[in-house]
Amino acid sequence: MSTVLALDHVGVAARDLAPLAAAYERLGFTLTPVAQQSGRRRPDLPVERFGTGNRCAFLRHGYVELIAILDPALHDNGLGAFLARYQGMHILALAMADEQANLARLRRAGVPIPGVAYLERPVEEGGPVARFARLPFPDAPEGRIQLIRHLTPELLWQERWMDHANRAVALEAAILVAAAPAESAARLSRLAGLPVEPDPAGGFALALPGAAGAAGPRAPAMETRVRILTPEGLARVLPGMAPPALPAMAGMVLRTADGNAAVRRLLAGLPLRAAPEAAAGGLMVPPEHAGGAAVVFAPA
Repeated sequence: MSTVLALDHVGVAARDLAPLAAAYERLGFTLTPVAQQSGRRRPDLPVERFGTGNRCAFLRHGYVELIAILDPALHDNGLGAFLARYQGMHILALAMADEQANLARLRRAGVPIPGVAYLERPVEEGGPVARFARLPFPDAPEGRIQLIRHLTPELLWQERWMDHANRAVALEAAILVAAAPAESAARLSRLAGLPVEPDPAGGFALALPGAAGAAGPRAPAMETRVRILTPEGLARVLPGMAPPALPAMAGMVLRTADGNAAVRRLLAGLPLRAAPEAAAGGLMVPPEHAGGAAVVFAPA
């Protein structure tokens, strides 16, 4: 299949991983251990150790990546340039089933992708190595937008990392903002091989059809969305949030399994905001409490 299936993950970036991880643990997430990444700078170069590393919150469908530069002396895979713009959400990954078919489709469309970009990291210190096949859209002004296929998904989506105190179970939507949303939407449509549609808040939306197992070995078949909003639309959907830059990745919507009951209890001390235009019954954690990204919890 040469089109995108689902929203796989979003990534929030910071200069220091420890306080970012602490913020998400405060939000009720169970995080994986720190893992430093390796990869190839180009498809024809050998694998090398990168300076970047992450911790992740794996959900039944998709996940949230927290990423930072662990060793400034090593190649940062472009993360330093993202952080020079702002600290917050910089990664949008869409799940694909066949990297070679999608690479051929994108090359036919004139997208200058040199080849499949492979990435790997241990799942924990001394543990097995998880591997990924990626097709990053080159020089996307919104951040790192890529197609991804997990080559070892069973190593990542482990039960011990999917039990969250906030009862989050699925990544439902990613929210972008742009002064010219039609340009960003056209880029995303081209990368995904799917059409966009008008978003009622102002801008465009890319609906991803979903498939069982598309964003995790036990992921249900469910539609996910990428919304590309105007600044005015962003203010409606994520109340009180100003764009960190234009264009930018602004926030995410996560489905919970208990109608947000655990979120209300756990996060009672935080200034949660109602976000009905992000999701019916949505409760938003402001970006200053979530590493620069708005996090909306949505009841099932």
